[in-house]
Amino acid sequence: MDKKKADQQASPQVSQRNNITVANAPTKLSRVLAHLVAGGSLNRFEAERIGDHCLNSTISALANNWGIEFKRLPERVPTHWGKDCDVIRYSIPQSQLKRAQRALAMMVCDRRRAA
Repeated sequence: MDKKKADQQASPQVSQRNNITVANAPTKLSRVLAHLVAGGSLNRFEAERIGDHCLNSTISALANNWGIEFKRLPERVPTHWGKDCDVIRYSIPQSQLKRAQRALAMMVCDRRRAA
């Protein structure tokens, strides 16, 4: 995939040029990254819905292996038992969007070649 395609701006739903969405991303890393590249944010409980059971480890892998810096925002969310729980909400800052889009395109392209 060429650099121009990988650098395209993402809409809230889909990376416009390569159409990588949470629904068609082949791995946990690429699903999380597709969600974040599309303008979303996640905490550990929301990530469960897209198949990630340990979001902090996924974010660490994306940061360490792909060089993506993430915005981290502490928040408190209610539990089912009436108490609050401290979590981190992760998102991609605008300054990291092109890097994240390139990483996502490479993940999906590499996975398709291997298939």
